[in-house]
Amino acid sequence: MKERILLFTIVFGLGIFIYIFQSYFNTVWGLALLCTFMFIYAMFMHLSYKLQKRKLQKFPQIINESYKPFVSVLIPAHNEEAVISNTVQNILNMDYENFEVIVIDDRSTDNTASVIKDLEQKYEKVTALIRPTDAFPGKSAVLNDAFKIAKGEAVLVFDADATVEPDFLSKLIPYLEPKDVGAVQARKVIRNKNVNLLTRCQNNEYTMDTHFQVGRDSVKGAVELRGNGELIKRQAIDDIGGWNNYTLVDDLDMSTRLHIKGWDIRFCPDAIVYEEGIIYLRPLYRQRRRWLEGTIRRYLEYAGDVLFSKDMSLRASLDMTAYISEFIMPGWLLMEILIRGFKVLAKQASPHMLYSSMVIGCVICFGFFFAARYALRRYDYMPRLDATFEALETSVYLFIIWFPLVLYICFKILFMKKDMNWGKTAHGLVMEEEASIKAFIKKELQKTKEYTKEYTEKYREKLKQILAERPSEADVKNYTKTDKED
Repeated sequence: MKERILLFTIVFGLGIFIYIFQSYFNTVWGLALLCTFMFIYAMFMHLSYKLQKRKLQKFPQIINESYKPFVSVLIPAHNEEAVISNTVQNILNMDYENFEVIVIDDRSTDNTASVIKDLEQKYEKVTALIRPTDAFPGKSAVLNDAFKIAKGEAVLVFDADATVEPDFLSKLIPYLEPKDVGAVQARKVIRNKNVNLLTRCQNNEYTMDTHFQVGRDSVKGAVELRGNGELIKRQAIDDIGGWNNYTLVDDLDMSTRLHIKGWDIRFCPDAIVYEEGIIYLRPLYRQRRRWLEGTIRRYLEYAGDVLFSKDMSLRASLDMTAYISEFIMPGWLLMEILIRGFKVLAKQASPHMLYSSMVIGCVICFGFFFAARYALRRYDYMPRLDATFEALETSVYLFIIWFPLVLYICFKILFMKKDMNWGKTAHGLVMEEEASIKAFIKKELQKTKEYTKEYTEKYREKLKQILAERPSEADVKNYTKTDKED
């Protein structure tokens, strides 16, 4: 109810502001001012990154080689029999020696539990935790249960489809050492980005997120955890009381509560965790719907704490406020265009005012296009022409995915009952596709083999028939003699 009242107040207040003050002021300038604020902040992050990079070149960071905390790697798994074994074996190949792996079966209905138990028997570092079927649902509850038996001074969380390079943890650990740092997030990359347009755009979206996370890190802003490849201090987890069982986004919820408590979160672009991108549109919408709903709800839930926290840094608070503007903008732009359109139809305003609102919308799209192109050039080292084309693709993708979802989630929070529908992402689809293709090829080869065998047998029978009907040598001689006499 608190979230609903607060969101209604924001939406209603924004609508009244736009409708009434359009008669006295050109409220397009308000939207333009918001865009300008976001642009200035983006430039500030960019300059901060450049200064930080130059400073590190002159005075390289000294890594404390003796800082080797024991790490508990937690891998929740719900119906993940297709991928969990490969993931665990990959994690065990990390060159960081001081760690354990706890794999949690979360009420799976497939063979995940038996696979996990086999992994426990096979590897000394692996512990299997099988949750009962009546356990509280959700990733947060899974992590809270695993945290009770974890021995580490820090916790590293992976998704069930994660893969990393051997030096992954060695790159993350130095970022966690400072006393005020509560967590570190690694860069996420789509492993199957070349499968289709959707996976390519998802990877580009992650690359954009890397760009923004690096900028937020450079200004000591509100860097966020991303669920997969997040390293968190035990002390910080204890300080905030563990994960929130009643959130749709465990990582973003924890990020906000860590910042409210005064903990800093760092971002490490050099440590990369690879995950599987979604190859179909419907499950992609389902996943992004959960992400976005959880994001907006946690802002509404913790709005008062963010504004009045004594421990949260001013930089983190301002950075979080700037980030919230991304969710306000779609609603503002839509109301701006609808109200102006109504006034134009009622002949209360000039059509030029409607066009100016649309121009602002184009400016917003160009901003995302420019950010995507810049990120692809910097982090994926993409050629200029390729970066331009893929940035255009990604901008259209973001508009189609995020813009309607922001509006839908606001409507859902205002008028629909809150639920804990996770919209689980299915992993192993690429492996299934590959298996399907291999099975198809095998089937076609078998058909070809059978056809070849059948054709060969027919050919042999025909050849035997021809040979059987062939005249004998005596008949040929007799025929030749008769032909000469004639």
